[in-house]
Amino acid sequence: MAQLIVRNLDDGLVVRLKLRAAEHGRSAEAEHREILREALATEPRRSFKELAAKVRAMTAGRPHTPSETLLREGRDER
Repeated sequence: MAQLIVRNLDDGLVVRLKLRAAEHGRSAEAEHREILREALATEPRRSFKELAAKVRAMTAGRPHTPSETLLREGRDER
């Protein structure tokens, strides 16, 4: 199994983690694992098509420069 190190946590956050762990009868490490498991288990997996559609929607109405134009400009700068 992999390990995860989290640095520079706010002291208050660590205290709340330990309190939550105690309420659930777990160690802080076990509580941390459970929080991550819950957060990521409910995250929906999107297909490439869905993500591409989201990017297109975010950039709709903006002028786009064709990639071949950008490549040519980059080559000409050398």
